[in-house]
Amino acid sequence: MRVKDLAKMLKVSAETVRFYTRKGYLSPTKSPANGYKEYSPKDQARMRFILSARALGFTVNDIGEILAVADKQNAPCPVVRMLIEQRLMETEAQFKATEELRNRMRTAVREWSGLPDEEPTGHMICHLIENFTKKHHRRRTQ
Repeated sequence: MRVKDLAKMLKVSAETVRFYTRKGYLSPTKSPANGYKEYSPKDQARMRFILSARALGFTVNDIGEILAVADKQNAPCPVVRMLIEQRLMETEAQFKATEELRNRMRTAVREWSGLPDEEPTGHMICHLIENFTKKHHRRRTQ
């Protein structure tokens, strides 16, 4: 199966398949007849695994680590558990940061709704942003 066929079957771009091939996660053979890379059923299974792992938030490097363990015929499950816990902690931190940003944005929308427009000066570009940042930075440091 050629790259375009594998990509079509898995509903990804051919470039996605090529990317994981360059990373060494897929090992197609070259056809002696035409030089095209041919992907085996094992490559298909690995690509499905890669897509499943990415959908769970594993990084490209995580996947390489998991595949390396599996390629040595060792159970990758302990590594998978450790990595998913790390990704969950990172996601929780990102979620918290996003919530905080959303709250700042809501506050800005509420506070700015009644403020007038002002022309830029030599010292200020947009009073809405600059005054908001000063006001709310002081609150956090007090």
